[in-house]
Amino acid sequence: MDLTYIPEDLSSCPKFGNKSCPPTNRPFHVRVIMYLVMTGAMIITIFGNLVIMISISHFKQLHSPTNFLILSMATTDFLLGFVVMPYSMVRSVESCWYFGDGFCKFHASFDMMLSLTSIFHLCSIAIDRFYAVCYPLHYMTTMTTSTIKRLLAFCWSAPALFSFGLVLSEANVSGMQSYEILVACFNFCALTFNKFWGTILFTTCFFTPGSIMVGIYGKIFIVSKRHARVISNMPENTQGEEKKNLSKKKDRKAAKTLGIVMGVFLACWLPCFLAVLIDPYLGYSTPIIILDLLVWLGYFNSTCNPLIHGFFYPWFRKALQYIVSGKIFSSRSETANLFPEAH
Repeated sequence: MDLTYIPEDLSSCPKFGNKSCPPTNRPFHVRVIMYLVMTGAMIITIFGNLVIMISISHFKQLHSPTNFLILSMATTDFLLGFVVMPYSMVRSVESCWYFGDGFCKFHASFDMMLSLTSIFHLCSIAIDRFYAVCYPLHYMTTMTTSTIKRLLAFCWSAPALFSFGLVLSEANVSGMQSYEILVACFNFCALTFNKFWGTILFTTCFFTPGSIMVGIYGKIFIVSKRHARVISNMPENTQGEEKKNLSKKKDRKAAKTLGIVMGVFLACWLPCFLAVLIDPYLGYSTPIIILDLLVWLGYFNSTCNPLIHGFFYPWFRKALQYIVSGKIFSSRSETANLFPEAH
C-alpha cells in the first residue's frame, strides 16, 4: 500500500485522538460507478449461491458427495457476498472505515477465513473429481459420507483458526511501525501482512492448494482423453455409436469445465496473493487502489463459482426454473424424476 502520506511519528498525526480518513480525491461519478459495479457483483454472488444452496438442500436427487461439497462452498461464497462484501465496498469506495476498530478485526478475520475456505473447497472438489474420473471403481468406497464430513470440517476449521488467530493476535502486522501509525491516525481497515506471514499465507493458502488443483486437473484431463480414445476404438457391436458420441461429449464437457475452473481460479487469486507476497519486500509501496482492486478480483471468484459449478450443469438450470416459478413448493412426488441426469 502507498504509505507516503503517513507522518513519521504519532505526535505529528493529524487530528490525533480524533481519527480522520485517509486523503482521497475520488470524483462523485467515479464513486457511483464503483458502487454500481460492486453491488452487481454482490447480487450475483448472493443470489447465485443461494440458488445452489436451496437446490441441493431441497431436492434429494441432488444429494451426492460432490454436490455436498458444492453446497458447502456455495454457503461460503454466499456468506462472503452477504456479510463481507458490503462493508468492503464502502471501505473501497470511500477510502475510509466507518464501522469501528472492533468490527474491523472481525471483518478482516471473517474476510480472510471465507476467502481461504472457498479456496480449500475448490481443492476438495478437485480431489473428489480425481477419484470419480481416475478411480471410478473405488469412488463409492473412498468418497464416503464420513470422508466428505472430514473434508468439510478441515475446509472450515483450518481457515477459521488461522485467520482469527492471526488477525486477533496482530501477528500479521508485527514490526510494521508504519501500519501502527496509520491505524492510530486514520479510520483505516485493511488486511496487511509483514514479510514472514505474507510468505506463509502465499505458500500454505494459495501455492499449495493451487498446485494440488493444477496437478489433479491435469491428471483428470489426461485420463479423460485416454477414455475418449478407448471408447473411439471400441467395435460397433461392443458400444453403440450413440453411446460413444455421448461419452465423448461428456469427456469434452468435463475437460472444458475443468479448464474454466482453473483459469478463473488463477486469474482471480494469483494477482492478490502475489501482492501479499511481494508488497512487504517493496516497502509497502503498492497504491491502496491497486490492492483494493486485487482484493475485489479475489472476491469475484466467489461470484463466478455458482456460474461455473451451477450453470454448466443441467440440474442447476432446472432447479432455478422450479424455484423462480414456485414449483419448488410442489409435492415431493411431482419432483421425484426431476433430475435423472444427476445420478
